[in-house]
Amino acid sequence: MKLTWEEENRPIDLHVHTTASDGDVSPSGCVDAAKRLGLAAIAITDHDTTAGHAEAVARGAEVGLEVVPGVEVSVEYPGLTVHILGYYPEPDAPALEGILAGLREHRGERNPLILKRLAELGCPIDEAELAAEAGGGVAGRPHMAAIMARKGYVGSVQEAFDRYLAKGAAAYVDRVRPSPEAAIQAILGARAVPVIAHPQAMGAKTEEEVVTLVERLVKAGLRGVEAYYHGYSPGQISACLTLARRHRLLVTGGTDYHGAKKPDIQLGRGPAGMHIPYRLLVELKAARERL
Repeated sequence: MKLTWEEENRPIDLHVHTTASDGDVSPSGCVDAAKRLGLAAIAITDHDTTAGHAEAVARGAEVGLEVVPGVEVSVEYPGLTVHILGYYPEPDAPALEGILAGLREHRGERNPLILKRLAELGCPIDEAELAAEAGGGVAGRPHMAAIMARKGYVGSVQEAFDRYLAKGAAAYVDRVRPSPEAAIQAILGARAVPVIAHPQAMGAKTEEEVVTLVERLVKAGLRGVEAYYHGYSPGQISACLTLARRHRLLVTGGTDYHGAKKPDIQLGRGPAGMHIPYRLLVELKAARERL
């Protein structure tokens, strides 16, 4: 069925985090907030877990909001912070669930090491505090940063990362991650659509680094580029769209919403009137059907 211009341009958000990972709004709460804001659809893309899908999809059906199941997978790439989004994964796909379980297990092993370093640096956090902050979700550095700010160890969450938790900072402990190729193949194996997340916000020093990475991932089966993202300049959006055209990739967009953890980010909204139209979701669904 052909959509009208108005239907194609309804606002959506294809990059949303919940309490299932490091957001501070429940899956149902994200759906309710999106409905209040007039969004037509959101994608639940929690870090390394699909645990929030069932709740969000069920709530979406109740309130009349389209919910896209997704995931954001952390991968290893020298010098850059790279994440791969996967849209519409089939439940319990063995390869993908194996990668996600491994990432969660390592995070569980890594957290005590970070807490030990923080204690040595005069910023003690109890493991029970961290678990409570995560509220049953996957505990990680954003939860630690929130506790640190609340206890007065630092003046803000951002300061916690800058001084202690960011890569290379005093309490940082490196992670074990899959290769981008392994993540993309696992996502495809789950009959999901792999999209590179925020390629202009990975810490690349030159555009050539981004181009080289995307070219590598296209060979591995990448299907899309997140071209619209909170904080992108017009030039960064243009660079992403150029990459998408060059490699015949899908274009997606999202805010990377985390609730109050990132208070400058609102669902479906960004600087300078950023608008993510529903037609991008139509194209994403068509790509999924072709897998």
